[in-house]
Amino acid sequence: MKILTGSAQLQHLEGILRKSLPLALPVFGAVLNINRGNPGHFEVLVDKWPEFGAVLARPSGEVGTRGTAGGGDWACSGQHWEHGTLGTAVRGSGRPAPGLRVGSLSPSHVDLLNDTWPYGGNARSRRFLAEILGRFPQVCLQDGSGQPVSWVLTDHFGTGTHSYTLPEHRRRGHMQVALTVAARRAHARGFPTFG
Repeated sequence: MKILTGSAQLQHLEGILRKSLPLALPVFGAVLNINRGNPGHFEVLVDKWPEFGAVLARPSGEVGTRGTAGGGDWACSGQHWEHGTLGTAVRGSGRPAPGLRVGSLSPSHVDLLNDTWPYGGNARSRRFLAEILGRFPQVCLQDGSGQPVSWVLTDHFGTGTHSYTLPEHRRRGHMQVALTVAARRAHARGFPTFG
C-alpha cells in the first residue's frame, strides 16, 4: 500500500472519488477533510497509484490496526464501497421551532452524547465522541435554557455519525431542521449532500 502525501495526488483522488458519489462518500469525506486542513489527522492509502483498485482512510501513523472507536478503516475496492453513510436532503426552511435556536454542543455534553448513541455507554465511545465533538462540524437545536434538544454530529469521514432527538421532543420536525442546517453548512464547505 502507498500513502498519498502530496496535495496534487490528494486533489486528484478527490476528483476521481467525486465521480463515484454517493457510493464513494465514506472515503471521499475523509479525503475532503484531509484536503481542507486534516482536522482528524488522517492519511489515505492506495494499493497502487494512479490506477488504484483500493483506497483506505485511517488515522495517521496507524499500522495494522482497525482504526478508531468509530469502527475501523474505511475502504473501497473497485465499485464496492464498504460502509454506508447517513444521507441528508437539503430541503425545508431550516428554521427551528419557536423557543428553540440553532447552537453548538460543548464538551460538557459528551456524557449526554455517549448515553444516547447506540454504540455508546463506555469509556472508548466517550473518548471517540469527545474527539468528534472537538474537531468536526456539528449542529444542535437548543431550548431556551441552552440545553440540547436535537443534534447532528459529523465524523472524520464527512458523514453523520450521531444524530438524535430527545424522546420528549420527537415528532416536531426538529431533526429535519438540524439535518437541513448541517447539510447546508457542509455544502458551503464543499461537501456533497444526498437525499
